[in-house]
Amino acid sequence: MNRYVTAERALRAAAPHELLDAVRRVLVEQYGAESADLLLADYGLTVLQPVSVLPHTAEPVSAHNSVAGRAFGAQEPVVEPACDGRVRVHLPVSVRGDRLGVLSVTLPHKSGVRELLGELSDIAEVLGHEVVVAERDTDLYLHARRKDRLTLAAEMQWQLLPGRSCSRPEYDLAAQLEPAYAIFGDNFDWSATADHLMLYVTNGMGEGIEASLLTNLAINALRNARRAGLAIDDQAALADQAVYAHYRGRCYLSVLMFDFDLATGRAKVVDAGSPQMLRLRGGTVEHVTFEAQLPLGMFEETDYVAQEFRVEPGDRLVFVSDGVYAVADPKGEVYGDVALVRAIQATRLLPAAEVPRAILRELTGHRGRSVPDDDALVVCLDWHGI
Repeated sequence: MNRYVTAERALRAAAPHELLDAVRRVLVEQYGAESADLLLADYGLTVLQPVSVLPHTAEPVSAHNSVAGRAFGAQEPVVEPACDGRVRVHLPVSVRGDRLGVLSVTLPHKSGVRELLGELSDIAEVLGHEVVVAERDTDLYLHARRKDRLTLAAEMQWQLLPGRSCSRPEYDLAAQLEPAYAIFGDNFDWSATADHLMLYVTNGMGEGIEASLLTNLAINALRNARRAGLAIDDQAALADQAVYAHYRGRCYLSVLMFDFDLATGRAKVVDAGSPQMLRLRGGTVEHVTFEAQLPLGMFEETDYVAQEFRVEPGDRLVFVSDGVYAVADPKGEVYGDVALVRAIQATRLLPAAEVPRAILRELTGHRGRSVPDDDALVVCLDWHGI
């Protein structure tokens, strides 16, 4: 039997908490591997943490300054020579562009390793798919993703998110939130069909559990309307009614909503609040504004009107919450458009999946302290067209 098929069957037959044991057995028996470790990216995208038996957790490695981190960032296998002629192969573990971590495999010798990279990469991809499915039934992999304890509000927010990145021939999409372990109400959501991509960028109101509850209500109301097949302006109207019915105008939510036609790049847009968007086109960054409409839940039965927008192949769209553009440095100087333009230019050669974290690192330097006072959200969309 083909070795890859053996690995695939072993992973599909394994219990949710035994995926790593299953892939280790196949790698030892079929490829002569000496060891294998699964390292998952933490919520802050700063480290890769080994999956191990709870409550024991092995030491993490940097997601940026390590050999495994190179494989994670480049999304390409990296071969690392080890002692005594052995070799360590680091393979990205991703699911449709959502970067989960790295599978690191130690082989007894480096001869023939290059010929194995394709098979080993395929096994790492299957492992990624099985990890996503297994998370419905075990906390093992979610536990490995956290280097610190999440606040309850952050736990609720991360469970609400669709992922941190995704890829299709038409686009690459990625997002990141800070503070990763204590976020309040900022959020992003997306969903794609054969013909359309819907994207919501949310700027939450309030702090702690109350902010998370508000965002959960609004996002689920938007999803409920979207899954009923409603147009984007009607989605906004129904979510507005849901939020107002519960809070009676005391709390409301700002959201920027897009419905992209994948064939043409034309989009319907509803701007219901404060998230902002900048576009990089042909080396030039510009701030794109839409007609501002009322946030969701501010008043009863608000009507929303969709506006027209179009992206072209090669465009990069960067969305930010007020926790980015309104952040002040220790002297009181606001980050603002000038710094945002500079950050987008500085990251123009990075893939979309790397951009949000890179901009947030630059924002930390401006802020002058590691922990922000407000949620900071960055979403990056690279449009390729068809």
